[in-house]
Amino acid sequence: MGQQSQGRMWLLGLPWALALLATVASSSPSTDPSDRGSIFADLSPEELRAVRTFLMKRPELGLSPNQGGPLAKNSLFLVELLPPKKRPALRFLEHGGPRPRREARAIIFFGAQAEPNITELAVGPLPRPSSYRVLGFKGGRAVPFSARPMTRLEYELLYNALVAAMAPLEPLLREATGFGFQNCSERCLTFSDIAPRGLGPGERRTWMVIQRFVEGFFLHPAGLEVLLDHGDPDPRRWAVERLWYNGRYFSSVRELAESHERGTLPLARLPEPPARQLFSSYEPRGRFASGTPTEVHGAKVCEPQGRRYRLRGNRLEYGGWSLAFRLRSSAGLQLFDVRFDGERVAYELSVQEAIAFYGGHSPAAMQTKYMDAGWAMGASSFELARGVDCPETATFLDAFHLLDADGPVRFPNALCVFELPTGVPLRRHFDSDFQGGFHFYAGLEGRALVLRTTSTVYNYDYIWDFLLYPNGVLEAKVHATGYIHATFYTPEGRRYGSRVHSHLLGNIHTHLVHYKVDLDVAGSGNSFETMDIRFENISNPWSAGARVVQPCCHGSRGPERDLPRAVGPPRAAVPALLQPARATAGPSPHLPPAAQLPRRARAAPRVA
Repeated sequence: MGQQSQGRMWLLGLPWALALLATVASSSPSTDPSDRGSIFADLSPEELRAVRTFLMKRPELGLSPNQGGPLAKNSLFLVELLPPKKRPALRFLEHGGPRPRREARAIIFFGAQAEPNITELAVGPLPRPSSYRVLGFKGGRAVPFSARPMTRLEYELLYNALVAAMAPLEPLLREATGFGFQNCSERCLTFSDIAPRGLGPGERRTWMVIQRFVEGFFLHPAGLEVLLDHGDPDPRRWAVERLWYNGRYFSSVRELAESHERGTLPLARLPEPPARQLFSSYEPRGRFASGTPTEVHGAKVCEPQGRRYRLRGNRLEYGGWSLAFRLRSSAGLQLFDVRFDGERVAYELSVQEAIAFYGGHSPAAMQTKYMDAGWAMGASSFELARGVDCPETATFLDAFHLLDADGPVRFPNALCVFELPTGVPLRRHFDSDFQGGFHFYAGLEGRALVLRTTSTVYNYDYIWDFLLYPNGVLEAKVHATGYIHATFYTPEGRRYGSRVHSHLLGNIHTHLVHYKVDLDVAGSGNSFETMDIRFENISNPWSAGARVVQPCCHGSRGPERDLPRAVGPPRAAVPALLQPARATAGPSPHLPPAAQLPRRARAAPRVA
């Protein structure tokens, strides 16, 4: 986790050193590898349509189309795979047991009933569903309708309500920004909404940051923030509750408009945006003082002898690695049944959530606590650009989602797979004879296979990577780029960030990225050992009167389920998973061949 106030790219790495030591290969499964992975495959367009058709025909659900109509309706919001439970999945994967029942997870907004709520259903069996059951939450509590994610319909209604409410402020906005809301076809204003939408249960009140609609509008706040209550299912009852303009609060639109009319309002006049080379655009501009060429192609990835990985459905194989993957609509990229040299090392490694907490002087900034899965990180994976987002040599894969839509939607080139030279040897050694020659040199070229997707959640672009290394190491990375979540600059805001442009504050914030990590090292009966690094001060056993200060390890063991408590804050212990029934010794025999230099005869030293 890190705190950011600038718009620079940052990196969070979550490496799992799964270096495997001379383990005995498990018995071969009774099913084909590509068939094994299919139990974790995302729903096909045909399956998505079948689930929707089945649910729409159930009279007791009373579902209406997503697009159009009122908010107070019953609608199908999301359909995605409901992964099988682990035990039946392992029986199928390891022991030739029956294939787990394939089911879908469906989220329904029940807005047209006495107690509106959000309900999750398990629908199956696929590909021809015939039944459903309710998926309950702990405590049996229903999820209130007010806690639902935003839909395109509600965003349209929210924008219309905002335009109508801002009509008395049109003179102020035109004078201060040169842009407006009313009868607008160009030089328009827009907004970014923040979350959470309220301060307590049952509320649905959203602060909206008003912005000029230009390229990179996230960096063009107009100085106005509006709190709108849209909790009532009838948009005609929505109302503006508070406003904040240039550091001051107002209780109504009329109060702010009258302050402007009286001439008592300090206006925040924004400069006219240039026609070209706007600071927030992605248009290349400027030159480096060094004079080195920047307008020619840089280094590229190539495959001189073709691809060294294999894709079979959602099963990916590379070197000793094999795994199944999916792009979950709500959360993002997920791996299952991860094996090295035929032996499972992880049952699941999956993205679950990305959270960002902000601080600021404006109400929108101090209220912002984003949980990005609420914006469907998997279904925010848009098309990847060949040669930029992924190398030209990459394999690109489409994704299909049914989210806030009346049918499956294709997301072309949403994932990519490619092999990447790391630029650092996997291992190397120059064995000097300390007389100007050497005994030998050996090294292994560093390479990794990358499985990548992105999530564009409003302003942020998360780049999600899983990297597979030939020595049994798997690494998960997320890069964040795009635009910062910024607010209007006021002198009071300096406590909460950095002034990144004339009217722009880059707010301090903290990112938390959550992965689910279910390691199965040589089986599911793992225990753990933690290693606390401490220093000891002891008498020197070979020199009387002297002392030695040196690091030492202090460990504790326990069942795998206690691992989160054992390594949680404030401890900084290093965890290791153990398989008591298996013994390991020696280096892995599955490393690629090394490049070697012959032994060189000793040479006389030369003086420059």
